[in-house]
Amino acid sequence: MKTLLLSIGLLGATHLIGLAQKVTPAPVGVQLYSFRNQFAKDVPGTMAKVREMGFREVELAGTYGLSNAEFKKLLDQNGLKAISTGAAFERLETDVPGIIREAKEFGARYVSCAWIPHPGDSFTQFDADRAVEVFNTAGKLLAQNGLTFCYHIHGYEFQKRTDGSTYFDYLAKNLDPKYVNFELDVFWAKMPGEDPVALLQKYPKRFLLSHLKDRKPGTPGAQNGRADVETNVTLGQGDIGIAEFMKAARKAGVRHHFIEDESSRSMEQVPQSVAFLRENK
Repeated sequence: MKTLLLSIGLLGATHLIGLAQKVTPAPVGVQLYSFRNQFAKDVPGTMAKVREMGFREVELAGTYGLSNAEFKKLLDQNGLKAISTGAAFERLETDVPGIIREAKEFGARYVSCAWIPHPGDSFTQFDADRAVEVFNTAGKLLAQNGLTFCYHIHGYEFQKRTDGSTYFDYLAKNLDPKYVNFELDVFWAKMPGEDPVALLQKYPKRFLLSHLKDRKPGTPGAQNGRADVETNVTLGQGDIGIAEFMKAARKAGVRHHFIEDESSRSMEQVPQSVAFLRENK
């Protein structure tokens, strides 16, 4: 009887593995921050759901109390590849060796930074110059260790300088493309009134990564890098023009896309976003 039960258990496990293998791979990756609330309660279960959605590539956003080795083991068990990991500005300023070590522990090829410190809602020339110095220095060290650094835009960079250009224009001009490029979050490009497709065309080959998120029509714009996360809607249902962006991205050299849904509905919306991308290749 014990042998029979064991055999049944093995057959069941084999069946489940077979079902998992039949999941059609998602056409893009996902930023795991999308499921931060779920990870906070159940890391293994949430990781399995990410796999079930078809994802094979992910961008990391913490380990939710696990060691790097434990989190990497869960990624491996679910067939998930960490493409990119994040690094705070302050660590890029003071601890590049630690960032390199952690990225290599996960097998990531990219390191991204999503925020340049600045006072209040105003981004200044001082903030831009500080970022240029820190990013060029850190980016060179990362490149020497086989890693590619990208700065994730967040909207405030499109505030105007005294000469009429934007601070993003200044960053793009002064950050050495051998060491520093960009991650284009289409939501945060749209919020200050920019056109994500026009940015790709203006700066070809500079946006190596992207965050795909759509914006609820009627959402008021902002230039301070802040917004109500509940304005994140399923891809294709907002006002950003995701299908057009994906076409332009193929020509502009974007290498990896990650769906990011910061809303409380991410577990329901992300699979719908995957379906939209499959239908609009």
